Amino acid sequence: MVAALGSAASWGAQRGIERYATPFKYGKLVLSASPDKDAFDNRSVDCPFVCTHDGLFYMTYVGFDGTGYQTGLASSRNLVDWQRAGCILKRDPASPVTRYNVAMNWVVRENRLRSPGRLKRIRGRVLGAYHAYPNAGYESGPAAIGLCWSDDLFHWELDEPCLRPQDGEAWERGGLYKPCLVEDGGTFYLFYNAKTGSANNWREQTGVAVSSDLKRWKRYERNPIIANGGPGSPDERFASDPCVLKDGDTWAIFYYGLDNKGVARDLLALGKDPLRPGKAREILIDTGPPGSVDETYAHKPGVIYHDGALYHFYCAVSGKYPDEVRGISVARSRTWKAGTPL
Repeated sequence: MVAALGSAASWGAQRGIERYATPFKYGKLVLSASPDKDAFDNRSVDCPFVCTHDGLFYMTYVGFDGTGYQTGLASSRNLVDWQRAGCILKRDPASPVTRYNVAMNWVVRENRLRSPGRLKRIRGRVLGAYHAYPNAGYESGPAAIGLCWSDDLFHWELDEPCLRPQDGEAWERGGLYKPCLVEDGGTFYLFYNAKTGSANNWREQTGVAVSSDLKRWKRYERNPIIANGGPGSPDERFASDPCVLKDGDTWAIFYYGLDNKGVARDLLALGKDPLRPGKAREILIDTGPPGSVDETYAHKPGVIYHDGALYHFYCAVSGKYPDEVRGISVARSRTWKAGTPL
């Protein structure tokens, strides 16, 4: 079990976050819910993943329409101005897995922290990972995780789930959340967060499964690799939504924590290998002041490097449920040009 956040016992906790810090917030949403009342993302947009493909930046994201999640795609030339390309993974009423939800959260890309994040082809194709809740509504029922394949990033074929909550340990039997699929030296690491089975006041933690052939997956025997912190810690209830990149010989796991007061913020864990990260002490992206786009939550990281700066995308939430505004914003490691929000 990893040490609680703030403990000097772990390797990650002994390192600062300077190389990973993105303190300069853009200050507004770069992608919001669609104004089209019939759109798949008319209620909210969530869970950014950013990569480079064919000379453009692409962002996959999750859209919610009141029935369930579906997956959208947007493109950009500058990482700030985004144009919707449409819904690329739609629910399938004939499928028992994706009848109501299909949320693709990751596509295999260059996983060096300071790389352009170009997509990698696996067996000649683009490879993604999705999770799907079995019931209608907002994250309703125990979700499973599967792989999906594409030739062009726009059209996808889904495999059957490769990880199901009922096959795991008690900490994950309530359902599996965001998958993050990384290939390193011929080994595939499928990171994910999962919830306990209790209906109220559940906990979420992050684990990993490993495969060499994308068919047989073995959960790490010491899961969860990022466990909940102790009382008063920023990840006391949730340690969720891994975004895993390599910085030289260091594995950097960006994730978000939810504390016991209900505040969600992005955090960081570092390790010499992907199975034993140690939590850094500092909060990476904090919530903003009253009236800001992230006054309620600043969570669910997606990180990419461009033009000498790290860009840290995240789900920014303002207001209170059920009237909250949930969209995607960004912070970066250097200041914005004069005239833009900080």
